[in-house]
Amino acid sequence: MIKEPPQIEPPAHQTVGARQIAFRRRAGAGPGVVWLGGFKSDMLSTKAGRLDDWARASGRAFLRFDYSGHGESDGRFEDGTIGQWLAESLALIRGQTEGPQILVGSSMGGWIALLVARELARIGEADRLAGLVLIAPAVDFTEALMWARMSEDIKREIMETGRWLRPSQYSPEPYAITRALIEEGRAHLMLDGMIRAFAPVHILQGMQDPDVPWKHAMELVQRLAHDPVSVTLAREGDHRLSRDEDIALLIRSVERIA
Repeated sequence: MIKEPPQIEPPAHQTVGARQIAFRRRAGAGPGVVWLGGFKSDMLSTKAGRLDDWARASGRAFLRFDYSGHGESDGRFEDGTIGQWLAESLALIRGQTEGPQILVGSSMGGWIALLVARELARIGEADRLAGLVLIAPAVDFTEALMWARMSEDIKREIMETGRWLRPSQYSPEPYAITRALIEEGRAHLMLDGMIRAFAPVHILQGMQDPDVPWKHAMELVQRLAHDPVSVTLAREGDHRLSRDEDIALLIRSVERIA
């Protein structure tokens, strides 16, 4: 007998600027948990889905959403920038949650989580932060992990044509790295100074991660000198950290903060 996959409820939407941002929200106890996905990922990813299962079973409030140009939200991926996705994240967190939240950021979402924390503190809402769990946090990735690694030919193509189609090991189709993504990202770089999270931080990092090397995470730790920080290194873990043991570790990390 073939088992039917579980039905997924259609998302709700919040308007941010001119874009409809898709989200799914689960009511429950606080502190709530907010999922911030990675570059080219979406809220139906394995880790987000398993975290939602945990939230349902434990009665925990949970919010997940898609950045514009991702998943079920409006917009073209090529039009996105770090600042735009940050603005959407802030709008959803402030509009769809109440009380302290645990921000769970995966890859690019780790950078977004730290930017959200900084912005919440700037506007006097640091008490909305219960903690951050960062999975292979790709802080400053547009500059440190993309631009700095690109050949001069690729850089020239981006500057002259506005984009470069980057091959992906996760998809048969390449995706565009745009000049706007690189240049606008420079307004949000964090690793050139000290970083405040204004809450406890736990970092999960795979040591076999080719996209965000574990030494990049260690550089972030050095910049987080004024907040409680712990790090778990998965010796055989890759960038996705989606194995059962990785997800169990993720859930334990969230539970410790909660």
